[in-house]
Amino acid sequence: MKKRALTGWLTFIMLTTLTARAQFAVSPLTISPNHRYFRTDGKPFFWLGDTGWLLFSKLDRASAEQYLETRSKQGFNVIQAMVIHDIAEVNCYGDSALIDQKIAHPKITPGNDFNKNKEYDYWDHIDWIISKAQEKGLYVALVPIWGGVVKGKRITPEQGRNYADFLAKRFGSRPNIIWMNGGDIAGNIYENTWRAIGSALHEADPNHLITFHPRGRTQSSTWFQDADWLSFNCFQSGHRTYSQDVSKEDLKYGEDNWRYVKADYEKTPVKPTLDAEPSYENIPYGLHDTKLPKWTDADVRRYGYWSVFAGACGYTYGNNDVMQMHLPGDKKPAYGSKEYWYTSINSPGAQQMIFLKKLILSRPYEERVPDQSMIAGQQGLQYDHLLATRGKKFAFIYTYNGREMLINGDKLLGQKLRAAWFNPRTGETINIGVFSKQTSMHFKPPGEKRNGNDWVLVLDSI
Repeated sequence: MKKRALTGWLTFIMLTTLTARAQFAVSPLTISPNHRYFRTDGKPFFWLGDTGWLLFSKLDRASAEQYLETRSKQGFNVIQAMVIHDIAEVNCYGDSALIDQKIAHPKITPGNDFNKNKEYDYWDHIDWIISKAQEKGLYVALVPIWGGVVKGKRITPEQGRNYADFLAKRFGSRPNIIWMNGGDIAGNIYENTWRAIGSALHEADPNHLITFHPRGRTQSSTWFQDADWLSFNCFQSGHRTYSQDVSKEDLKYGEDNWRYVKADYEKTPVKPTLDAEPSYENIPYGLHDTKLPKWTDADVRRYGYWSVFAGACGYTYGNNDVMQMHLPGDKKPAYGSKEYWYTSINSPGAQQMIFLKKLILSRPYEERVPDQSMIAGQQGLQYDHLLATRGKKFAFIYTYNGREMLINGDKLLGQKLRAAWFNPRTGETINIGVFSKQTSMHFKPPGEKRNGNDWVLVLDSI
């Protein structure tokens, strides 16, 4: 009897473990048939990313697992992290990334001993973190080398190609990686090096998607739209306010990150696009003047809903304290960071991102298109702007400030529409009622008009 009980208990443990592993099984991301979105195992995948830029260099294994576990539970599924942020990169264990600060000479030791003896190195640590991410259902978007390093050290195309070949062979067998070439730099600065890195990654690892992370207020499609290695576009809408834009190029879009999506959406060949770095929560307007106000959860929501409703395949959130993994003892935290990463990881904006992901996946995902013709009245400028996205039998319309809206219901099938308000701050839904479909339908969100009183009008065909 005791033997049977023990056998039954062991079987239960094994089944539970297998179920947990199956729950977080990941496969390399692919592009949907319409070339607008991502898939994994043939199922829709909505990219909800976090910028954990200094994850590999700043955090030990226990802290890294804490970070990954928290983000996984919060609904994130992609972590953007730099492989090398500094040519003299050393991780928290004292392991150097390179020999003599030469990008084509990674410092590798024999074996892969995670108990941290003399055979454990910088690259083994990254291996360990990627493995932990996979266990938790997370993809890791690897930035091979930050743009400032390429520019400052004048890294040649040949050096970049050799380094990229090493990375692809080292990590290409991992199902949960994505390549994020570039790193906060314009693509025409050392363009041949970026093209060499992209081509080498694609040649050595054709099974994983590749993009390019540009500098603020720019998009990868400007330089690499036709590149064979560029699987999807991304842009950095940046950290400045409308009033902080100074050049004509910046003034073209400003904070309107939906305009980057619109521009990419109209280009051929058709490729997915997303905002890979909007304004971070808890970071000062424009980054450098720490006396200025900081971006809040309302702002990161606005960037998220604006870009996704404009047709983006996902969205990357960021937090000032988390992206730099601010720790006690850091002598010069960047951009006025005052909180530690393990506190700010639970900032309001981070916890609200799951509501965007759940809303988008609650309806037929791949039939969704941006459609501003649904707005019968004024679309509005800047914070007044309304964004509409729809499928055949549903529509979402976002307002950042709770302004009234006139909607053209004729864009949806059916004779009647069920309407509701979705709250991006709480994920709650307030039913409005059922209405006969008209070309001009009036809706007024709850509360007074003010920035941050954001709502999504949800319409479903009956």
